Amino acid sequence: MSDAARMPPGNRSPTLPMIALALLAGAGACLLLPRLPPWPWLAGLLLVAPGIGWVLRDARSGLRLAAPLLFGFGLAGLHVAVTLSRQLPPNLEQHEITVSGRVVDLPQSDTRGTRFKFVVDGAPVDSDALAGKRLQLTWYDESRDKHGASPPLPPSRRFSIHAGSRWRVTVKLRPPRGLRNPGGFDSEKQALADRIAATGYLRATADARELTRPSGLDAWRERMSARMATTITRRSSRFVRALALGDTRGIEDDDWDELRAVGVTHLIAISGFHVGMVAGFVALLVSMLWRLWPALGRRVPRPHAAALAALIGAIGYAAVAGFALPTVRTAFMIAIVVIAKLLRRTQRTVDVLALAEGGMVLVDPLALLAAGFWLSFA
Repeated sequence: MSDAARMPPGNRSPTLPMIALALLAGAGACLLLPRLPPWPWLAGLLLVAPGIGWVLRDARSGLRLAAPLLFGFGLAGLHVAVTLSRQLPPNLEQHEITVSGRVVDLPQSDTRGTRFKFVVDGAPVDSDALAGKRLQLTWYDESRDKHGASPPLPPSRRFSIHAGSRWRVTVKLRPPRGLRNPGGFDSEKQALADRIAATGYLRATADARELTRPSGLDAWRERMSARMATTITRRSSRFVRALALGDTRGIEDDDWDELRAVGVTHLIAISGFHVGMVAGFVALLVSMLWRLWPALGRRVPRPHAAALAALIGAIGYAAVAGFALPTVRTAFMIAIVVIAKLLRRTQRTVDVLALAEGGMVLVDPLALLAAGFWLSFA
């Protein structure tokens, strides 16, 4: 009889799902607070939690869950404190500032202008507090009035900004704020989860200068999306771009209403389901290759090769989708399964989910602010 079987039921070690849920409960409790405790208290909890776990190692399993709960509370609080401290300083609010940086993710255009995320990599000496921070900017189309009614300028005279390009622009900023309308979208919470330091718009757009041409993964995604739009002439091309690249810019409000009506909204943009399908397909292809050339198994066993191929396929497809949170979660789960496979250990599905959930909380506790986190694990 094992030592665990001899223990009284209340003294058995907490299971992996129990620890993951305790970590999640601690982080969630901190994010629900109306006011954040002082950061030294949070840092103290983070440091004391492992010691509490050691002291309570022989206590009942319920008491031992206090350690991951306190650790999750302190970790989430410190993430929030750091994110809030990196927001726009009050002395820079509503001041015109010239900054340089890179456009990240895919810009979103509408009738009034273009919204895009901008990571600052250079700023004047008096505003170096912005260096390295992420901004949410809007480049308004000056060819239209504030109601979007006046005729647009010719395309050759309108602005054009692309993902992956570097610009020097003059902006007017403010800290992220949202409306308090009940039931409305909480843009301030979303900005906190995305680590947005400030929101604003471009000033003196005639002086905006592109420093380098688009490059990198985001630029490749935008080029591929444009190529699909011109190659696939059917109206369904916007759905193909959403499924292949996670580019939902072409899907209009009427499309979303129809998708919500039939309950398939989550199947359009790249989600964990799509990453799992790609990983499974890549694993199947590699497994077929190993069956066709059995000599390959002398170097790498077929199950291990298929598992590694699945992980590579999952990470690659997550990169194509811009490492959106649902794809990262699925890639993390697949990584856990692959590691267990390579170590020749059998993992229960609930343990895989617990490891993925605990890992996501440890890496990014603010992911709890997104509804997709709860949909993925609930």
